Amino acid sequence: MSEAVDQDTESTDAAEPTRSARPVAPWLCTLIGVAAAFVGLLPWLLTGMRLPLQNLWAVDAPPEAMPVAMLPFSQYSLSLIFALLVVGAAAAGITARALRPRLPRGGFLLISSGVIVIQVIAIVQTAVTVDGGLRGGTESALYLGALIVVSVLSLLVGVLVVFLIARAPRAGALIGLSIGAIATQSWLTGFMGVTTPYEIVGLIQWVPPVLVGVAIAWTGLGTVGRVIAALVSIAMVWLAPAAITAVTAAAGMRVFGGRVNEMADYALRVFEMAAFTPELAFRPIIASLVVAAIGLAARSVLLRRDRLNIEHGAHDTDRHDRRDRRGAV
Repeated sequence: MSEAVDQDTESTDAAEPTRSARPVAPWLCTLIGVAAAFVGLLPWLLTGMRLPLQNLWAVDAPPEAMPVAMLPFSQYSLSLIFALLVVGAAAAGITARALRPRLPRGGFLLISSGVIVIQVIAIVQTAVTVDGGLRGGTESALYLGALIVVSVLSLLVGVLVVFLIARAPRAGALIGLSIGAIATQSWLTGFMGVTTPYEIVGLIQWVPPVLVGVAIAWTGLGTVGRVIAALVSIAMVWLAPAAITAVTAAAGMRVFGGRVNEMADYALRVFEMAAFTPELAFRPIIASLVVAAIGLAARSVLLRRDRLNIEHGAHDTDRHDRRDRRGAV
């Protein structure tokens, strides 16, 4: 019975607009997508949007003299760039799924287009701004090209996240939610300043595994697909932060110059250390499993209560019907 209730909940996600639920206007769908994109950019917007100091800048300039850009283009900010774009996409996907019964025809496309347009504008504006300040030469061109590639790849991951969360069955939505959850660590860190207490910064590392655990609890484990998605999500919350740390560390090592092989070897060593050091690797896995177990237990209790309420209501209805028939006789 609990599985039947779960399937009913799944089908409700895809329900058509009812008479009591007013459809969302098309222009509002576009506005939702635009707003979600700016939610993703919020840490950068609130910290002033000044470009980080550039190693290849044409002239010496203090931090306050750097131009304003919509993204923090820097080899030291790759994880933040990824987070700013992916979190905005995840926000759009969550909103679109929540409003799915009320979305008009083409509403999902309007929401996703709103996100993509703003993010493309952010990438182009930042690339033009950085290009105008870099000194000439092949090294500057490669530097800017690499940042553009990272930004475009992050945007494409965001597009996948929007689709999975908003349109896929719950197993697919779990994967999208987990990607968004992993990005929240760098996104939240983007709000922090140099004077932020270390204890607060340390707490942020627990946010992704907690969110992944909550997402697993929301999804449930009632099908093979959902079980596989949960295992993939646990693997992501374990390996993705290590990969992000490795790439960021390697990209920030100027000593490698343009030596890609040495940079890749260094990134691999950092990844192995971050992924397989027990005190680093086990914590997010255990946190996700504990939160998921608590959530699944609570979900089971709620589903059992709903089932009992349904059965009790059916029993009362049957009893009233018998009483009415006896009265009629």
